[in-house]
This record gives sequence, structure tokens and C-alpha cells, in this order.
Amino acid sequence: MKLVIGNKNYSSWSLRPWLLMQHAGIAFEEIKVRLFTAGFDEAIARYSPAGKVPVLVDGDVTVWDTLSIAEYLAERFPEKQLWPADRAERALARSICAEMHAGFGNLRSQLPMNVTAVLPGRGWNVAVQRDVDRIAAIWSGLRARHAGAGPFLFGAFTIADAYFAPVVSRFATYGIHLPEAAKRYADFILALPAMQAWIADAREERDFLASDEPYRLAPDRADAIVIHH
Repeated sequence: MKLVIGNKNYSSWSLRPWLLMQHAGIAFEEIKVRLFTAGFDEAIARYSPAGKVPVLVDGDVTVWDTLSIAEYLAERFPEKQLWPADRAERALARSICAEMHAGFGNLRSQLPMNVTAVLPGRGWNVAVQRDVDRIAAIWSGLRARHAGAGPFLFGAFTIADAYFAPVVSRFATYGIHLPEAAKRYADFILALPAMQAWIADAREERDFLASDEPYRLAPDRADAIVIHH
């Protein structure tokens, strides 16, 4: 099984299935193609005519689109229980993943994923705040609903947690203020070993947009910003 992904610093869509598989213990080979390069189109065309990452290759089966990959993995590995077991809870989990998949356009456009940067306040506007408030309400509501079942949105880890992981990263990059319950959840996801592994790999890429150079983290310190004049 192979997972084709983009740069870990920038590819929010790639993070979702990568984190899902890593945390769930699903073995795969990682294949990285470099975004924003002249060779990207040719590289990704070897795996998918859609021309986008991520792509999952499982033998003679090719799956593209993040949500389709998640559904495929849930069917392929039912013992991993990647969706909640309860039908109503499963419908709720699918609904919030679909909302994340298709919505929050203001947040996506103004606060793009940039794992190794520290950009507090950049990109914020009232429309972005509406997206932030909605996401915080989802997190807070689900954590209150499943407080006794475990630390994830539905108690145990599910696709929903992987689906919101890039937003956790965005909130950290841009210093977004969150209500306490939502912040606890975001901090918990950020500290997951799989999430920390993704962040560490992003720091090692050394493959940044020139406009990001003044704001990226020092490779050996999570709290330091390297400023180039």
C-alpha cells in the first residue's frame, strides 16, 4: 500500500490520510511529490489522472480524494474502527468531515497550512472568525458529548480527528484564540506522536516558498523563529 503526498509543510489534504494511517497503525509506503515545482504534474500523473495529492495505491486499486481514501481505509480495515460504531454517531462524524471537506473557504484561503511558520494574526478577518467559531463549536460540542469516552472527538480516534488535524496546525501557526474546551482538544491533537512526526518531517524538508523564509521555525527549536534580513 502506497500513499502519495505533497510537501508536509503545506499539504493539508495529504496530512489527513497520512495521520489516519499512522495513528491507526496501517502500514504504507510514503511517496512524496514536491508541490510548486515544474516536475509536479509529471510526477503526480504517474499515480492519478486527477493531478492532485493525496493518492492511495493499494495493489491494482487507486483512490484519490481525501474523503474517498478515508472511506476506503475504513472498509479495508474494519477492525481499526475508523468510524464510530453507532449509526447515529457515524452519521454525525461523516457530516462534520463532509463539512470540513467542502466548507470553511475563508479559513482555507486566508490561513493556508504552513506547519513550520509562526504568523500570529496574519490573515484574520471577520469571515475567518466565523469559520473559527464554527469549528470551535464542533470541537467543544463533541468533546462535551463524549467526555467520558476518551480524548478524541468521538471518544476513540476516528477519521474525524484526522480530518480536523490540518486545522489544528493552522490554528497553531496563526495564533488563533480558542475557547478552553476547543483549545484542550487542539493541544491534544498537536501532541499526538503521529502529528509530531509529521511536524518534524516538515521541518526537515528545507523546501519552502521564498515568501516564508523569514517566518519558519528553527529546526531544533519548536518555539524559535528564524528571521532573515
